[in-house]
Amino acid sequence: MSAINPFSQYIENQLTTASPAKLLLMAFDGAIRFGRIARQKMEARKLDEQSENIRKTQSILVELMNALNHEANPELARRLDALYTYMFDRLTHANIHDDLKALDEVLDILSQLRDTWAQANLAAYRETTGRS
Repeated sequence: MSAINPFSQYIENQLTTASPAKLLLMAFDGAIRFGRIARQKMEARKLDEQSENIRKTQSILVELMNALNHEANPELARRLDALYTYMFDRLTHANIHDDLKALDEVLDILSQLRDTWAQANLAAYRETTGRS
């Protein structure tokens, strides 16, 4: 009989009950978190851990690309796909060349996107609930 890990169960509940907007914010939060860890590891010259965290960030970007709805808004989806691809490529460059500037560029873009989606989500919530 295996014991239930309360933290794992909490995370699973968060994921299964989250709205699409909340899942998107969680994805950005994860990408930013792994990118920041990668930055710390790059500065410390811990290349294996740097690569591992850059790959995690890239995996999240791939999931964001796969989640794009090209039918709902083709132009927005096309632009976001291009931006996610650009960030993926910059992360590859950062990893190969130990380029903090490239990694910082991606972290800045991710942070701006996360903030934009959070504001849009808040505005949509206020509009649907009538709260200000």
